[in-house]
Amino acid sequence: MAPNSLQRGDLGEELAAEYLINKGYKILERKYRFEHAEIDLIAEDGEEIVFVEVKARKSKAFGDAEEAITEAKENHVRNAAEGYLYEKNIEDRVCRFDVVAVEFHDGRANIRHLQDAF
Repeated sequence: MAPNSLQRGDLGEELAAEYLINKGYKILERKYRFEHAEIDLIAEDGEEIVFVEVKARKSKAFGDAEEAITEAKENHVRNAAEGYLYEKNIEDRVCRFDVVAVEFHDGRANIRHLQDAF
């Protein structure tokens, strides 16, 4: 049975985390919530804090996965990122926002990592 969108999203986040770990990133948080916003992954890449939005899709029928990230979603992620930095008292750290797009096709996952995506 094919995974539903929630299962696909969870699998996409797991694959994205593994991908980033293999690139040398350290995963700090998964599914971090601040008020009404969520960040899929928070990682360190060297000295930078990286806030990662993961988008998983079963096809490109409606465009690339990363195209589903709206301006409103970007604002939610930014607000949650500010909350994270405040809570951890690390507001002076260099940060960036990345997207990891995971597209499933014929039982395989294709992963694209876009640094400084927004």
